[in-house]
Amino acid sequence: MRHSTKLLFITSLILLLSACSSGPSSRYSMRHDAAPLRAPTTLEMQDAVVVDVKKSASASRSYEVLGKRYSPMLDETGYKEEGIASWYGRKFHGYHTSNGETYDMFAMTAAHKTLPLPSFVRVTNTANGKSVIVRVNDRGPFHDDRIIDLSYAAAYKLGYYNHGTAKVKLEAVTLAESAARQTYIQVAAGSTLANIEALASTLRAQYKLPTNIVQKDAIFRLHLGPIKDTQHADQVLKKLKQNQFQNAFLLYTQ
Repeated sequence: MRHSTKLLFITSLILLLSACSSGPSSRYSMRHDAAPLRAPTTLEMQDAVVVDVKKSASASRSYEVLGKRYSPMLDETGYKEEGIASWYGRKFHGYHTSNGETYDMFAMTAAHKTLPLPSFVRVTNTANGKSVIVRVNDRGPFHDDRIIDLSYAAAYKLGYYNHGTAKVKLEAVTLAESAARQTYIQVAAGSTLANIEALASTLRAQYKLPTNIVQKDAIFRLHLGPIKDTQHADQVLKKLKQNQFQNAFLLYTQ
């Protein structure tokens, strides 16, 4: 009995010391990052909505990581850059970002070393032309060969979630720029989200245009666009009406 008790004490002490040595060294429960167990939904992959935001004062101060000092921009207007994008997922999901928000790998967000927090940027995958607007609310990635870290949902929409990185083009999007008149086509509306999402996927592939699903009460409305050229919008609308969407109509943001 005395030997068993001593052995149990020693085992417990080893486990306690092991936990103490590994616990405080990282606030993340996972050692390595990983993809989520499901794909993002169509709603989750919609562009971040550009709104008027108050910049974080604390996130505007210069800071140092791994011996390198960074000085955040005070104004993102006109910012453009090309380089390598990566993504981050389950390891960071649910933890605080650099401006105090909670990281959600299914939200359209990103980490950048010097853009104001928060700000908005259009990210385009130069290999396939796919683009997405994300809300920058975190700092990183702290690798010299990468310029932005996207949420898993954003990387999924850009088509590189299974590659790890991609060559991208970044363009800051301000409220003044996003407020310009945009043309959409409302194609259909219904109460079953799965049906609307399936239709959105079909139309994106057919017309090479982005889609948005807007929910009001219990009805989901499928919008095709934005379409910058009015003549192009008219042509798409005509084709839709010639098919099964006789009730489709044009929408304008202003």
